[in-house]
Amino acid sequence: MPTQIDEVSKVYARSLFELAREVGGNAGVASMGEELREVCSIVRADKGALELFRSPIIDPAQRAASLRKIFGGRVTDTLLNFILVLNRKGRLAELLTIGDAYDILEQDAFGRIEVDVFTASGSVDAATQATLAADLKKSLGKDPVLHYYADPAMIGGLKLRIGDQLIDGSVAAQLRRMRATLLDRGLAGRDAGTFLS
Repeated sequence: MPTQIDEVSKVYARSLFELAREVGGNAGVASMGEELREVCSIVRADKGALELFRSPIIDPAQRAASLRKIFGGRVTDTLLNFILVLNRKGRLAELLTIGDAYDILEQDAFGRIEVDVFTASGSVDAATQATLAADLKKSLGKDPVLHYYADPAMIGGLKLRIGDQLIDGSVAAQLRRMRATLLDRGLAGRDAGTFLS
């Protein structure tokens, strides 16, 4: 699930995006996105790597040497240099949000949109996936990239998160709407005079 993306992360992501496009066109943008996602997934999964990226007590020069040793020859020089610039500017801790911001730019450039789908189990059957994807493409005008997450607190139904918008089609939300409608009808049907006396 994407985190809240600040303006600084957006600026760095835009810089990397434009550099990737300048160097390799759309293929360069996609390749850089894949590389950046891989680095971010390593950082997210490994506590030691996360500490290396986030710790304010590690000397930037020592960290740069470690980063060169870890990523040298494993990522493009462009991405390694970008990571080293983040380190030098004291922004390396923001790599994950920069990755999320880059992903949004990439999806937008290719006419796709990220959609988080929450269900009780974290999955839906293939027919529902196809229908959901087709409906979202029709209403949004972009190809949805669906990510499924489990929300055990849900009774049933689904919730969609598209950017900052949450569309709640869960059973609990439907029951709340039904209750509100019944209460509104019940209050509207009563004689107004009974409330004034």
